Amino acid sequence: MKLYDSIIKDTIDVLTPYTPRRFTVSDDLTWKIGHSNEILLKKDSQFELGGSFKSAVNYQCVTSSNNFINKDEILLYGEDLNKIKEDISFARIVFLDIDNLGDDESSYKAIKELEFIKYNMNLKGYMMRASAMDNREQVRVAKSAVADGISFKNIGNSFINEYKQAKFIRAVRIIFITLNIPIYKKLAENAKKINKITLTLNHVLNNMNLDCSSCDLKPICDEVEGMRELHFKSNMK
Repeated sequence: MKLYDSIIKDTIDVLTPYTPRRFTVSDDLTWKIGHSNEILLKKDSQFELGGSFKSAVNYQCVTSSNNFINKDEILLYGEDLNKIKEDISFARIVFLDIDNLGDDESSYKAIKELEFIKYNMNLKGYMMRASAMDNREQVRVAKSAVADGISFKNIGNSFINEYKQAKFIRAVRIIFITLNIPIYKKLAENAKKINKITLTLNHVLNNMNLDCSSCDLKPICDEVEGMRELHFKSNMK
């Protein structure tokens, strides 16, 4: 699965001018689990990542190419949660190195399964509000969680632990961004392109509209490495 490799490379290139902090990865460093569907009120929050109409971007990319990820990593560009004093722009990006699952339909099912992991994360004092429509992820962080020492190291390890419940995942890189830098528009464009790639993959696997010349998704097939080959292979079945 290399359909998202260009997005991974582009994200890495965009972040190259900036230096991240790297956190230890360990099952012992996960954050506390909260109640399912726990609501964190504004008055009880210290700040909101992506709040006050700030940028809030979230996306994930899978790959099986072994070119980008060879170990679990947690990277932070910007301030950690104990240093943030007000609502700020935020991005959480995930790269997932997966086994070759044998066929494209299995890969598509795995991609969709992994997309839902963020909705299953119940972290105490860290309330995520995700919108699949515009790829936003806002996070309300409780005053009590900040007092208890919550950090992106804990949050990152909790996510990695959850992702690696899926046996086909070889490595996870989680990137948190809280810097006030002019990259969020580009990241949002990447998120939209990922949605289009996944939609096109579904389109191809279901053999919908085999006339490429009249297909609205033709630009994605033309641009994304491997998509056109996948389309023709699907047509041969």
